[in-house]
Amino acid sequence: MPAVVRGGRRQSSNQPAKRPAASKNGGRGRSSRNAPASPGKVAAIGRLDLSPRAVMICIAAGVVVLGGVLATGARAERIGQSISQGLDGAAVGMGLKLDKVFIEGESAEASAAIQRAVQLQSGQAMTSIDLGAVRERVEAVGWVKSAKVVRLLPNTLIVHVIEHDRMAIWQAGGRNLVIDRQGQVIRGADAGRYPNLPLVVGKGAEQAAADVLPLIAQRPRLASRVEALVRVDERRWDLRLKDGSLIQLPATDQDAALIQLDALDQRERLLELGFARIDLRTPEEVAVRPSAGDVQAGV
Repeated sequence: MPAVVRGGRRQSSNQPAKRPAASKNGGRGRSSRNAPASPGKVAAIGRLDLSPRAVMICIAAGVVVLGGVLATGARAERIGQSISQGLDGAAVGMGLKLDKVFIEGESAEASAAIQRAVQLQSGQAMTSIDLGAVRERVEAVGWVKSAKVVRLLPNTLIVHVIEHDRMAIWQAGGRNLVIDRQGQVIRGADAGRYPNLPLVVGKGAEQAAADVLPLIAQRPRLASRVEALVRVDERRWDLRLKDGSLIQLPATDQDAALIQLDALDQRERLLELGFARIDLRTPEEVAVRPSAGDVQAGV
């Protein structure tokens, strides 16, 4: 609500200004009480005294006030708390109290943890809510990548979250962990709830997975047959298929190697016929080892 500035009545510009009546003593002696102040007096009232003496007095007064606040110690803090509580009470009296909290962008799995992290009481003053503290608590939840908290007066708080994307399951140390595209482990995520995510295995697999997984996803015939991607010596990948077959990728130019595999599969329908191992580690050369059944059949 805009502040109202109170002042005297404004004189109408249509009425002629009245001249002051001449004094009986011919203008000598004291002027009439209702006579307007002379221009000289108005200038004196509006002038600010900035003499060195006045400046020193202002500085000394400021030092005295600061010393008084410091000397009170905990009492100053209690005074501040009392004032803050008074303001919060006034806000509640005006209807500015928390009634609804809306959380946007959360998944069903993360919802309960985010709600616990908000930690607000229904009916508390809207002015008492520390938006920064709420955001920090929500971002501490393992699911949450970032959060934004907005106060919507008179009674609503909106918490918008962006969660980590679920890219793959990383198997390390006998544990299955959900990771995002940056290779970060999502704390609290249950790997068992994501059976369709690709499985990457081995040291360094969580950091390198973001480069190879899109290449596999571009090839649905291959992707549907891959059981796990195994990181070898933190340099390259072995693709283990569901039928027990093995595809060995090179340390570099993985896309070129997979293009060779695509050409061989289109020509020989290799992924359907089965094999023991395909070695793509040497550029421009593909070594295929047939399965044991094929060797016996060929004998």
